[in-house]
Amino acid sequence: MRYTPHTSVDCEHMLRVIGVDSVEALYQHIPLTLRERAKINLPEGISELAVRRRLAALASRNATTLDWSLFLGGGIYHHFIPSAVDATISRAEFSTSYTPYQPEVSQGTLQALFEYQTLICQLTGMEVSNAAVYDGASAAAEAVLMSRRIQPSTRRRVLISRALHPQYRAVVAAYLRNLQDAELHEIPFAETGATDIDEIARRVDDHSMCVVLGYPNFFGVIEDLAPIKAACLKAGAHLISVTTEALSLAVLKPPGEFGIDIAVGEGQSLGIPMSLGGPAFVFFACQKKFVRSMPGRLVGETVDCEGRRGFVLTLATREQHIRREKATSNICTSQTLCALAATVFMSLLGKSGLRRLAEVNVLRAHDAIGQLQKSTHLEPIFNGPFFNEFVLRAPDVRRLFAQCADEKIIPGIILKDYYPELADSFLMCVTEMNEREEIERLVRTAGQ
Repeated sequence: MRYTPHTSVDCEHMLRVIGVDSVEALYQHIPLTLRERAKINLPEGISELAVRRRLAALASRNATTLDWSLFLGGGIYHHFIPSAVDATISRAEFSTSYTPYQPEVSQGTLQALFEYQTLICQLTGMEVSNAAVYDGASAAAEAVLMSRRIQPSTRRRVLISRALHPQYRAVVAAYLRNLQDAELHEIPFAETGATDIDEIARRVDDHSMCVVLGYPNFFGVIEDLAPIKAACLKAGAHLISVTTEALSLAVLKPPGEFGIDIAVGEGQSLGIPMSLGGPAFVFFACQKKFVRSMPGRLVGETVDCEGRRGFVLTLATREQHIRREKATSNICTSQTLCALAATVFMSLLGKSGLRRLAEVNVLRAHDAIGQLQKSTHLEPIFNGPFFNEFVLRAPDVRRLFAQCADEKIIPGIILKDYYPELADSFLMCVTEMNEREEIERLVRTAGQ
């Protein structure tokens, strides 16, 4: 994208046209005291070499994967990204990948998004996918609002699992806070770490709009969606699954096979770097009968007047296209470049490659928890099946994290701030990036 600054002649011409003598004259109506306060006190400029050195010194203070062992999960995951992903999305036709408002000049981007939608449908087992929106937390909230548009006004009670990512729950609560007719009720988790199915069956009724839970949930536990879907179906409520670790769907039974109404999730683990927590993208899929209530955009395939294959925005009912009150979403952008990276990543690995990568995650996570149980005082809190994350209890969790920090190890996420009842526990994640030597070093450190 070119940037052409105005010359002094350009500036003089523009000022002359609008009838003022200087740029300062444009601000004369603002009191002098305010103008003085608005001045930016910047230091003298320095050379590019000096800037590089200063920024490198600042960057060196971060704990990076180059010199630290990370066992972090909780929504952002450390996975290997083939070099071909960056090489592909850095091509000129994708370097400014954004909203394809003009389909006649956006065929490359539209085709990539069409392929992305197809891959997400295959991954989730759902019938329709949109062309990506912001992140997993906003997707969970948008899914609830979508259910609200579909369900009759007599159904406004949202049942949300306490085992869903706490930040996702907070965003859903924020979205619903000022909707007078919406009720948000939390469902506790059982001893297995999964959502209490008996409590759902007891509380879902003809006033329930939807049930929202993680798949896998925040504790890494794989929810049994079948009985929950049966309870929702009996009561007429929607079931919304939220997946923070998209790679898990390469080995788990896809949400669509359970009859899930809306399946959303964070796609960061599909070829997007961690980048201090973002940017990433969300996948959003649903049953075809709900497609006109789905937020965001949907790219479709068509033919032109000469019968040639082409791509268009089939659905884009946002506030930029129609009246705001009629829009399915007021999110004004999409994470197209991140979705493109995920498309390249999934295409490179293919179905068998994704499954194999997911299997490696399962094997290493289960090997790690076995070693920790055998050689340390750490013990798992829950006994439900898990993918690559699990919760451990420590005799002194703060001391453990301090010991690990001395060895440049981050063992996970302390849960006290999110779950006071799990104050002595932490969430640990093991991926294909955690080699056996790293796991063994963590075990030795934790066993001291």
